[in-house]
Amino acid sequence: MMNMKEQLQQDVNIIEDALGKYVPEKDNLQSSIYKAMRYSLLAGGKRLRPVLMIETGKMCGGEVGEILPFACAMEMIHTYSLIHDDLPAMDNDELRRGMPTNHIKFGEAEAILAGDALLNRAFEVVAQNPGKDPARTLKAISILAESSGTEGMIGGQVIDLESEGKRIDADVLKKLHSLKTGAIIRSSCVVGAVLSGAAEEEVRAADEFALNLGIAFQIQDDILDVTGDEASLGKPVGSDADNEKSTYVTLFGMKRAGELSREYTKKAISALEIFGDRAGFLKELTLSLLDRNS
Repeated sequence: MMNMKEQLQQDVNIIEDALGKYVPEKDNLQSSIYKAMRYSLLAGGKRLRPVLMIETGKMCGGEVGEILPFACAMEMIHTYSLIHDDLPAMDNDELRRGMPTNHIKFGEAEAILAGDALLNRAFEVVAQNPGKDPARTLKAISILAESSGTEGMIGGQVIDLESEGKRIDADVLKKLHSLKTGAIIRSSCVVGAVLSGAAEEEVRAADEFALNLGIAFQIQDDILDVTGDEASLGKPVGSDADNEKSTYVTLFGMKRAGELSREYTKKAISALEIFGDRAGFLKELTLSLLDRNS
C-alpha cells in the first residue's frame, strides 16, 4: 500500500498527464495562445485542488476516470485566476512558481487572453464528459461555475481589491478568503463527492472539511508571506505588505495566526470522521499543509 506522499505523487502525475492532453500544443495561426496557456498550466505547483477532488471522490466510492476531467477543469480555473491575479492591474507580480509571470513572458494582452482561454477550456472539458450520470454532471458543473464566479472566487477578488490600503475587520477578512481562496477548495471536494454519488450527509461533511481546510490554508499563506523565502515559495514574499493588504498576521499577530491555522486544521480533520478509515489520505494531507513551507 502506498503512503500519503506516494499516493499524492501518483495523483499529481495523472493530473499533469491529463492537463497536457486537454491543452495540447497547436500548429495554427493562434498557436501563441496555446503556448501561453500551457506555460502557466504546466508550470508545476501543488495541484491541491484537483488532488482534493480526486481523493474526496475516491473516499466516497467514485472512479478516478470519471472525476479526472473535472479535476483538470478546476486546475485550469485556478491557473487562469493566478494569471489574472498577477497582472499589473491586480497584484502586479513578476514571479510565479519560480518563473516569470505570464504577462512578463507573453505580454499583458496575451496573458489576459490565456486566462480567458483556460476558463473557457475548463467548461469545454466538463461539458464534453457527461459521465455515467448526466444529472450528477450537470450539478457538478453548476457547483464549479458558481464557486468561480461572483459569489465565489471572483467575488472574493473584488473584496480583496476594494480592501487594499484599508484596515478591514476579521469578519470581512474571513469572508474575503472564504470566497477568493476557499470557494474553489470547497467546490473541489463537493464536486468530487457529488460525482461519486455520495449521500447528502457525506456531501455536507466534505463541504465542512473543505471550508475549514480553505481557511487554514489561507492563514498559512499569510504566515508564509512574512516568514517564507522566495526560492521555496516560487513567488515574491512581502507582497501583502507591499499592496497594503490586511491579513491574518496583520490582524491577529503571528502567534495567534499560527494558533488559528492549527484550530481550523483540527476542525477540518474532525469533519472527516464520518468517513472512518477511508479519510486517511485527506487527514494526512491536511496535516502536511499545516507544516508546509511553500
